[in-house]
Amino acid sequence: MSNAQHIVCPHCTGINRVPAERLSQAPYCGKCKQPLFVAKPLELTAATFQVHIGRSDIPVLVDFWAPWCGPCKMMAPVFEQAAAQFEPQVRVAKVNTEAEQQLAGQFGIRSIPTLALFKGGREVARQAGAMDLNTLSQWLRSQL
Repeated sequence: MSNAQHIVCPHCTGINRVPAERLSQAPYCGKCKQPLFVAKPLELTAATFQVHIGRSDIPVLVDFWAPWCGPCKMMAPVFEQAAAQFEPQVRVAKVNTEAEQQLAGQFGIRSIPTLALFKGGREVARQAGAMDLNTLSQWLRSQL
């Protein structure tokens, strides 16, 4: 199982080893038996952020947003589509900067929406501003 990927469960944060060839076969969590991929953005909190960023072998795309932000509201459906399009190659997640101010501060989020791509526990790319699905897809593919 040398090609196994560590995938963090979006429901229980259990860490699962999944053979790379099985990622696209709708794998389930060994701990809670729920799907590992749900084709929608995962809400991350201070309690779950580090496990998803630090323990996942697939890249994690995080949208830092706020409920009062007009461009964030416009981008929400695009981000939903991105989750359906890019899972299981990329985990798509959101951080509400109003509820998670410590995370926003930790990552120096100055404007929203801001997308940050994490690989291997580290931020590898960042893009501020709302994007349409085509622009988001092009940007993400260029970073992978």
